[in-house]
Amino acid sequence: MDMGDAYTVADLSLAKAGGLKVDWARSRMPALAALRAKAEKERPLAGQRIAGCLHVTKETAVLIETIEAAGGKVSWSGCNPLSTQDDVAAWLASEGYDVHAWYGQNTEEFYQSIDRTLKINPTLTLDDGADLIYRVHSKFPELAEGVIGGTEETTTGVHRLRAMGEAGELLYPVIAVNDASTKWDFDNVHGTGQSTIDGIIRATSVLLAGKTFVVAGYGHCGKGLANRARGMGANVIVTEVDPIAALKAVMDGYRIMQMDDAAKIGDVFCTATGMKDVIIGRHFDIMKEGAIVCNTGHYDCEINIAHLEDRAEKIYTIREDNEAFQLKDGRTIHLLARGRLVNLAAAEGHPSEVMDMSFANQFLALCRLAAEGEGYDNIVYDISAEQDSELARLKLTAEGISIDTLTDEQLAYLEDYSAGT
Repeated sequence: MDMGDAYTVADLSLAKAGGLKVDWARSRMPALAALRAKAEKERPLAGQRIAGCLHVTKETAVLIETIEAAGGKVSWSGCNPLSTQDDVAAWLASEGYDVHAWYGQNTEEFYQSIDRTLKINPTLTLDDGADLIYRVHSKFPELAEGVIGGTEETTTGVHRLRAMGEAGELLYPVIAVNDASTKWDFDNVHGTGQSTIDGIIRATSVLLAGKTFVVAGYGHCGKGLANRARGMGANVIVTEVDPIAALKAVMDGYRIMQMDDAAKIGDVFCTATGMKDVIIGRHFDIMKEGAIVCNTGHYDCEINIAHLEDRAEKIYTIREDNEAFQLKDGRTIHLLARGRLVNLAAAEGHPSEVMDMSFANQFLALCRLAAEGEGYDNIVYDISAEQDSELARLKLTAEGISIDTLTDEQLAYLEDYSAGT
């Protein structure tokens, strides 16, 4: 373990390889590059100290350098013990960034890393899953007095923070980056769909064509995964608790059933719910020989691993991120990435092109808080419709795509309630 004054990473000698990955990501994140070019002149984050807790990937490195180019000072930890790309963390450390993250952290090390980032006495926070924000509230509430506001990247975190805000327990305002259309309609759908399939294949090399693929949850992430699994030739089943989401899945052409029934016929299972105990003991009891189980929701509690361990006579590693649980009745069930996010733990996370928009939203939200946050209430705010639209336009322009524009006459027609047939 390499420990410097401002970093804790696995192996600093990996920095060169990490730098090449960051170069690749940077070349595929044109929206963030455009914002950086502008921010280097205007310095909208000058004087701000940002504590970040988000997957340390090559795309995150581009966000970090953009924040510092805008005048901010960053201290960073990973938001998942198995998602840090050690070579990228090493590159960040070698470039002088304050980073505390390595692959394979235990729970104590995970929270120690968050605590190290808080030594910066942040004026802004950036989160994925609300672990850092909750750490401030539960262990270091005195730090909240100096925090203008925070941002939250993911669905699970937003749900928790909205609950805190409604209960009057949120100590500073937070912007729900996750809920922007330019985030969840792209990052969650297309990013999760592709990267989850990538993680499953890397961990198993399984042929998905002809398999019965069970997706638990049909939110944005589940929808993207179901679509990509079907594209690989799998027969997709969706399980849901929300009748509207279930009906959407039906209309999109998927079979809907309860997990108790899907567990009997599935070959591959992937949870995408953000809820605990989606797959539990009674489901393991009826799964096929060789069933593959994984998670792409958020925390590892979606799959009750303790129930699986209780039923196992022998546990051994087949290959990286693929554990075999040989059950007492002779069947074997494969658990990928210990139930952590399979797209990050067993692959590289979302492609740079979709993270470009997510992280552009993060950057713009931080700039908004720096400029206006002192006047905000301690609740969760949405990304503005104007920011969503402008970011989409920026992304299209960066990709060399043009769209039509309404004429003045057409704009007037929109509001002309006297126009008839």
